[in-house]
Amino acid sequence: MPDSSKTPDPWRLRVRTTEALLALVAARCALALVPLKAWQGRLGLAGEASDTAMRQARKLAQHVDRAALRLPFACKCLPRAMALSRMLRMRGLPHRVIIAVRPAGARGGGDDLHAWVEMGGTIVLGDLPGPWVPVLILP
Repeated sequence: MPDSSKTPDPWRLRVRTTEALLALVAARCALALVPLKAWQGRLGLAGEASDTAMRQARKLAQHVDRAALRLPFACKCLPRAMALSRMLRMRGLPHRVIIAVRPAGARGGGDDLHAWVEMGGTIVLGDLPGPWVPVLILP
C-alpha cells in the first residue's frame, strides 16, 4: 500500500482547487453585492499559527492561485485573500487579512490598493513589494 503522506491524492488536490474556485466566486459576488460591514467580520481568525498550520496555509494559497487562473474573469488580490481566509477559517487556522493602500507619494500606478493574508507575521498569499499602509486588519 503506498504511503499517502508522501504522494498527494490527485482527487484530493482537485477537490481543494474546486473548493478554492467556489470560494473565489463567492468572494467576487460578496464584493459586488454585499456591503463591507456585512462580510468583514468573516475574514481572519485570531490565534497563534504553528509550523504545520503555516505549511497547510501555503498549500491552500497555491490552490487559490491555481483556481483563479481557471476562472473566466480576473481575480485580483482581495477576492483571493477572501477565498483563502474562508478556507483557513473552515480549518480553524489562525490568520489575518490585511487591506492596504500605497502612501500618497508612491501612488500613481494601477496597483495603489492591495490585500494579502498573513500567518504569524508571514505573508502566505499576496506578497507584493510595498510600501503599503494598512487601512484594515482583520481580525
